[in-house]
Amino acid sequence: MIKYIIALVLGVVLFSFVQLKEQNPPKDKAQENYKKYCSTCHGDKVEAFVDRQWKYGKTKAALIASISNGYNEFGMPTWKGILKEKEITDLANLIIKNFATLEQYKFEKPTSTIFKSAELTIKIDTIASGLNSPWGMAFLPDNEMLITDRSGKMYRLDKKHQKTVVTGVPAVLAQGQGGLLDVELHPNYEQNKFVYISYSAFKEENGTKLSTTAIMRAKLEGNELKEQKIIFEALPYSKTRHHYGSRLTFNKDGYLFFSVGDRGNEQENPQSLENDCGKIHRIHDDGQTPADNPFIAEKNARTSIFSYGHRNPQGLVLNQETGEVWEHEHGPRGGDEFNIIKKSKNYGWPLISYGINYDGKTITNLTAKEDMEQPETYWIPSIAPSGMTFVNSDRYKTWKGNLLIGSLRFKYLNRCVLQNGKIIKQESILPNIGRVRNVKMNPDGYIYVAVEELGYVFRLNPM
Repeated sequence: MIKYIIALVLGVVLFSFVQLKEQNPPKDKAQENYKKYCSTCHGDKVEAFVDRQWKYGKTKAALIASISNGYNEFGMPTWKGILKEKEITDLANLIIKNFATLEQYKFEKPTSTIFKSAELTIKIDTIASGLNSPWGMAFLPDNEMLITDRSGKMYRLDKKHQKTVVTGVPAVLAQGQGGLLDVELHPNYEQNKFVYISYSAFKEENGTKLSTTAIMRAKLEGNELKEQKIIFEALPYSKTRHHYGSRLTFNKDGYLFFSVGDRGNEQENPQSLENDCGKIHRIHDDGQTPADNPFIAEKNARTSIFSYGHRNPQGLVLNQETGEVWEHEHGPRGGDEFNIIKKSKNYGWPLISYGINYDGKTITNLTAKEDMEQPETYWIPSIAPSGMTFVNSDRYKTWKGNLLIGSLRFKYLNRCVLQNGKIIKQESILPNIGRVRNVKMNPDGYIYVAVEELGYVFRLNPM
């Protein structure tokens, strides 16, 4: 009887120990040490830290040597004597383990125009070629389309895929990331022929050329834009040549939403309501400010602002089912974000971020803060997202309801599977196709992809 009781007690103790272990799994000591000793200089996310050129080598032996001995002349401390030998080895192993976050994007060059995804086989057809840097696409009636080229030209592509230059486009500063950027049709285009164009406007001041993001509305008559009207001009102008934002989309109520990047001035622009940069804006189709815009009554605020705290948003699309505007933006090194845009909300840049600076230094140690929105999804390493569209065509039945996002950096199309408005799975398709600048659904039910470098626009044909 006593033996039975002892066995029972030991069983209960063992069961309790197992349960406690499951509820409190062993801590990752290497991850703890990274956060304690490394994150202040290298950022909170080791996945972002590994995304760099490794000057002193990335083998296990090289990493152990770097951590142990440091490079004091470059600010890297010596950790030998502070950390145990095993702790240094475990840190090296942690870094090596996270190299896999980069390896997943190393694609072979395509050898065919046929690409297989997990759920669909696609054949790509070239619709337009001979472009410099295709950026925006808009689909006209009769299966024609408009294509903007960042160099400053707009083309009208007829149903036979012959392209003609459209005249009357605004003058642009085609330097850095600037130029002729997005294009969008008015929801009632067939009645009013209105076309909207975002671009890098410029002016000269005291001998210095300055630029900004501007929006022009014009009427398309044949191959000519007429009745041009600048309906928005982001202030202030800047001498920088990057982070213009520039995506355009109309919502169900006929408001025009568009993005303006922080123009590289991250310390002042995104968090201030007194300038237009680092914001998502909402205006009427004629450029007037809606009376219910969130900051219209706030002193000195720019009245077109709808949300703020953005870095460089280059994806903007209407979710037809919910009426929400969905957005993605470039982070620094790591921390690209996908967001659902909400009225008056602060999306945190640069006070919170999942990325680090290009030189490897931290921008902020915070990834969250009260009264600042968290991204729905973020990417580490940065994929450099550009362009975005919902798949709403029965031509792609197994993709229907998915979200497609272009990757400039890793040269592929990112397929996002959604469930209840959340991204639950992602797949890399069209690997190494080129820098995907834009992806859009045509009302004809086909998906079109604009690729830089090659200067092509492709149509995706399901097989």
